[in-house]
Amino acid sequence: MVQNKIRNIAIIAHVDHGKTTLVDQFFKQSGMFRDNQAMTERLMDSMDLEKERGITIAAKNGSFCYKDYWINIIDTPGHADFGGQVERVLRMADGCLLLVDAQEGPMPQTYFVLKKALAISLPTIVVINKIDKPAARPDWAVDQVFDLFVKLEAPDELLDFPIIYASAKGGYALNSAGDPIIGASMTPLFEKIIEFIPPPAGNPDGILQLQVNTIDYSPYLGKLGIGKVVNGTISINQNIVVAKRDGSISPVRISKIFRFERDQKIAVEKAQAGEIVAVAGLDDITVGVTFTSPETPKPLPLIDIDPPTIAMHFIPNDSPFAGQDGQFVTSRQIEDRLFRETLGDVALQVEALGGGAGFKVSGRSELHLSILIEKMRREGYEFQVTRPVVIMKEEDGQVLEPYEELTIDVDENYQGPVIEKLGRLKGKMLEMNRRNAMIRLAYKVPTRGLIGFRSEFLTLTKGMGVMNYVFAGYGPYAGEITNRTSGVLVAKEDCTTVAYALFNLQERGTLFLGPGVKVYKGQIVGEHTRAGDLVVNPAKGKKLTNIRAAGSDENVILTPPTLLSLEDCIAFINDDELVEVTPAAIRLRKRKN
Repeated sequence: MVQNKIRNIAIIAHVDHGKTTLVDQFFKQSGMFRDNQAMTERLMDSMDLEKERGITIAAKNGSFCYKDYWINIIDTPGHADFGGQVERVLRMADGCLLLVDAQEGPMPQTYFVLKKALAISLPTIVVINKIDKPAARPDWAVDQVFDLFVKLEAPDELLDFPIIYASAKGGYALNSAGDPIIGASMTPLFEKIIEFIPPPAGNPDGILQLQVNTIDYSPYLGKLGIGKVVNGTISINQNIVVAKRDGSISPVRISKIFRFERDQKIAVEKAQAGEIVAVAGLDDITVGVTFTSPETPKPLPLIDIDPPTIAMHFIPNDSPFAGQDGQFVTSRQIEDRLFRETLGDVALQVEALGGGAGFKVSGRSELHLSILIEKMRREGYEFQVTRPVVIMKEEDGQVLEPYEELTIDVDENYQGPVIEKLGRLKGKMLEMNRRNAMIRLAYKVPTRGLIGFRSEFLTLTKGMGVMNYVFAGYGPYAGEITNRTSGVLVAKEDCTTVAYALFNLQERGTLFLGPGVKVYKGQIVGEHTRAGDLVVNPAKGKKLTNIRAAGSDENVILTPPTLLSLEDCIAFINDDELVEVTPAAIRLRKRKN
């Protein structure tokens, strides 16, 4: 492959601004599919969780041909929660496409991903996407992007960025917002990529340097390390060494090399400087290691990763229902799975707790950790987790805690309750802007305050509000923040819930389950209306000795139970409570005394 005909581009954007849809159009319009070949939407989102949630969780690699150019694509997550992925995969790129919604403009994660790209001086093409929205305002979006570049102190050569106006959903790109849409295609964007993104640097005849930026897994070959060949050439059966994160060097033989075509991996004999490939041959490969020459090893600098800000304890399940659903239930099995996750997710940290009490798992946010929990649950693991806590720091005798920059778009009718709630969460308003009947609020809030806030925010705004946040650094401890003031309804014994009993419990609080559900002593069945916990019997039936006239009883009418998602459960519990996670169920319970 001719090096100056290669283009390595990362696609970066705020969540849901159209990255994965744009990649679909690249593949479709570059001729990589036959006319009669079926094409799946969101092709690069291969995980079930990604398809269900409509977000990109793990960075993906793909490629396509345009004319005689080979364009490698890196589709990055939009959530700052998975920022550890963004930081390292940008090392593989020689330029990036920054997608910005024509209606929303730059959002918090736009700031986050662009900051990472500018930190390594990546040439950037700005794509104003979704210009076919009725409320699109592309010129305003361009002005906002320019202001963001200035705010991030971009160097002068990157301030003069090229602009493309596009609709990834519609399958067209324009050089100017006023260009005709009829007959338009992605060609203007393809041409901009060829013109403005430089070919990869590097010497094919130099000392081999390939840094692993992401990990993939093959059921036949084991772990695959994905990265760009920075210098030199790598071949099958080549004897090389791997420079590990701890500074040690080990010999390794490359057994397979794969190049990306579309979203598939194609085996090749060798790869040279500038190519992005996946290599097999090392079982304990981790992110950040460098494949290099055994004669003159030359490892690349390690990748700096933002520290985790939140932690939870993962504990083996010891409830009365333990072992009924899960395939992997022991502490050793949970440990192996958690440490395997850290090989591919460098933003995740795992450490054992003393006395076999479980593991402390630290990550970027409750979403980051809840995705891990859900993945493990679907794989057959059974365990319990504690309430998330933020990771404090101490500097010069002062306690510091992590803060988030929160951006909220809300109808003006709901701004009052939202502002009042954020005040109680120790949030400080940074700015307020109005557009028509919509208000945009920017706050700096302690990370503690945002644990569980999303579901309450949706309730306050009747489901119409939009919130996003990004890590803003550490600041002084903000003081006490109350999580939940109400108590819970706790089952007094092992039983099966009965409609009559639940009917009588409705006035005591909000129920989390309906009739016919097996529960155990200590399981939480609902939220109490008052502050203290209440021990209840959800299986108590009507006494058979009652003398009553036929037909005089009223039918039992139950209010539908409030069903909590995994994130809701994690946010709901207090320090003396646990979330029990199994492949078949998610339960809330009190800790054993």
